[in-house]
Amino acid sequence: MSQLTHFDDSGASRMVDVSGKPPTLRQARAGGRVTMRPETLLLIQQHGGSKGNVLEVARLAGIMAAKKTGELIPLCHPLPLEAVELRFAFDGPTMVKIEASVATRGPTGVEMEALIAVSVAALTIYDMCKAVDRGMSLGPFELLEKSGGKSGHFLREGA
Repeated sequence: MSQLTHFDDSGASRMVDVSGKPPTLRQARAGGRVTMRPETLLLIQQHGGSKGNVLEVARLAGIMAAKKTGELIPLCHPLPLEAVELRFAFDGPTMVKIEASVATRGPTGVEMEALIAVSVAALTIYDMCKAVDRGMSLGPFELLEKSGGKSGHFLREGA
């Protein structure tokens, strides 16, 4: 395994210097899920909660969070995102699957932005539905695909 890039030779934490890297198209997709009781999923599907359309609020929360990644993760670079998209799918009677796609032209990747978008969307679903189902479980959250940059293309098996 290669050396962790967020530490210098003495072990001190550092922000990776990307100032000499040319901007290229960087894209990433991440996925996650929220598992719940069937009646909770039915409420979401029917927009039956008192707070309205749960998935639309979760979509906005995920987009907003992706744009704030550099403020949330200590050594992430703040990036001007050019696209953030969240998609939701129902999987069986108890699961909402979440997928986020993020893109920018810059000197560093957007994997963390995609992962933040998915996890905050999942947390928002939990927050909006916890009054009826505190037993929901979230995750796993995982990088599905990334492209651009020196490390090239990554595609999770089965993604």
